[in-house]
Amino acid sequence: MIDLKKLYEVKQNFGFFADQLSYPEKLTFHPSVLEESFDSSDPAYADIKVFWDLMHDYSLDEIQEMYTYTFDFQTETTLFMTYVKYADAKERGQMLAKLKVLYEMFGLNMPEGELSDFLPLMCEFIYAAEWLGDPRAQQSFSMLLAVMEDGTYNLMKALEKHNSPYFHLIRGMRETFKSCIRQEEVAND
Repeated sequence: MIDLKKLYEVKQNFGFFADQLSYPEKLTFHPSVLEESFDSSDPAYADIKVFWDLMHDYSLDEIQEMYTYTFDFQTETTLFMTYVKYADAKERGQMLAKLKVLYEMFGLNMPEGELSDFLPLMCEFIYAAEWLGDPRAQQSFSMLLAVMEDGTYNLMKALEKHNSPYFHLIRGMRETFKSCIRQEEVAND
């Protein structure tokens, strides 16, 4: 079961993930971005720091090229969290509709032309939404994180195979997920 209070405490992490998984801009890698999002005691910090250091070895043009090649041209490293599992099956359409309803229920209007399983959008939603005290939150965020956890597992494995710096970012995100699960219910990795 998701610990909603803990998830709320790490909202800023999801703002960071949303920014890092969106098309890179100059401010994406400003030093204050990491400092404002994570401290060294965060369970995701070690992975995030590796990602951050690796990315600073590249120019912005190289990062933009890497981003486009990784996420736009490789099916197995797609940022659409339900694509690998469902491809274009009817079940994917149903999950996209459920996610869209979830966002709207908590006040997010979907950007025109965007699919609801786009990982940066999902992260941005966690960062921006207000759910504490909402009786619908437990079930809704459990579904959302289940979709993200499932999709990022496949994404992380594919990024590892390609030796991509983004592997460390996704592994850090998964550490953040784990930190938001009530400890008595943590299952095997």
